[in-house]
Amino acid sequence: MTVMPDPQIHIRHALYEDEEALARLDRATWSPLHAVQPRPRPPYEPFFNDRFGPLDHLVAELAELAELAELAGRGDAVVGYVRLGFPTPLECNAHVRQIQGLAVAEEARGAGVARALLRAAQDEARRQGARRITLRVLGHNTPARKLYESEGFVVEGVLPEEFFIDGAYVDDVLMGRSL
Repeated sequence: MTVMPDPQIHIRHALYEDEEALARLDRATWSPLHAVQPRPRPPYEPFFNDRFGPLDHLVAELAELAELAELAGRGDAVVGYVRLGFPTPLECNAHVRQIQGLAVAEEARGAGVARALLRAAQDEARRQGARRITLRVLGHNTPARKLYESEGFVVEGVLPEEFFIDGAYVDDVLMGRSL
């Protein structure tokens, strides 16, 4: 069964003007289910940095929220993002892209935003000439693993008990797929 993307979800490259909205979203969606870093605390680091800028991010907007944000005089209708990068700086690995972050606002969950972002990331990786796309997900993050599997990602390796999070050892699961 093919799931068609929701026409109410608009995916685009991030802009520098999205930085504040993306930083807020990143902080709001922090959870030990997917984060290996401690909860962010002030003073907050910039969302964009030397390693990842706007062109490394695709953002999702929901049409209905975009209209509300515009009416309220805000330009931040961003409800999700995916970060796409290189897994290593090696030239021999340049044919691979890696999803290095995916977040969806609580109010947009269940609307297909994560799936739309995941598909857009694969399209962008293909556009960049990649032959493969990979990601890492924590073993206890069952919802994310099911989403990735439903989009053709397979487990390619497991680093057992790689992280100690919230008093428990957690596997680091490596997933990937051909493009």
